[in-house]
Amino acid sequence: MKVIFHDNFYREYTSDPAAEPGRMEAIVAAIQNKVDFITAEPATLEQLRAAHSIDHIETVQLERLYDIAALAAGGAIQACRFGLTEPAFALIRPPGHHASRSSCWGFCYFNNMSVALTALKNEGLIQTAFVLDFDLHNGDGTINILGHTDWVRILNPVTRTREGYIKEVEETLSGLKVDIIGISAGFDHHVDDWGGLLETQDYETMGRMVRDTAQACSGGCFAILEGGYNHSVLGKNVLALLRGLEPGLNS
Repeated sequence: MKVIFHDNFYREYTSDPAAEPGRMEAIVAAIQNKVDFITAEPATLEQLRAAHSIDHIETVQLERLYDIAALAAGGAIQACRFGLTEPAFALIRPPGHHASRSSCWGFCYFNNMSVALTALKNEGLIQTAFVLDFDLHNGDGTINILGHTDWVRILNPVTRTREGYIKEVEETLSGLKVDIIGISAGFDHHVDDWGGLLETQDYETMGRMVRDTAQACSGGCFAILEGGYNHSVLGKNVLALLRGLEPGLNS
């Protein structure tokens, strides 16, 4: 599996949990001998403007976060592009699903998922998409940018039991027909993280559901990192998702 990454993501770019030292290291340690790393490249200003207002982009520039946020968004575009033909994962930060067209919060600056899907749509590579956001927190920024369109459907599961949560994902994916499925992969719903709901194996289950659905409709799939803050379990949770997306991943 191709994993989009850059050494700059190791750097502490601001004082929030998404930038805390050790987060990327925990994930890389868990997957490094099992995947192929591809160096992330920044999104262009044109690609960012397709999802965000120029005022918002200028605000991110003034906060001196433009370079790292554009690099994360570009990594998401690369994962989305690879996802057309094989599952891929963007190991990026800052995360993005709380970034709206003209504002942001929650450690997010550019909406990586929206930038990626919009870029491929504008290139004519996809016509329809589905977003599964299983982060603990609602992906309000993604809804703000893509929720009003007629070519993207979005699911932020709301069921508060583990079994019901997985069933909600399964039922929504059933019969889905889209060109690509993107996962906003936040791991803070884990039993040992902020949400206290999902087990590690549930991420593999949801990854497998997405892969099977994509294959059934001759579409693609990819995932991008959002939340997840307990470093002691984050790596194994990411690895579980990747094994669901690609069952032959090296043990």
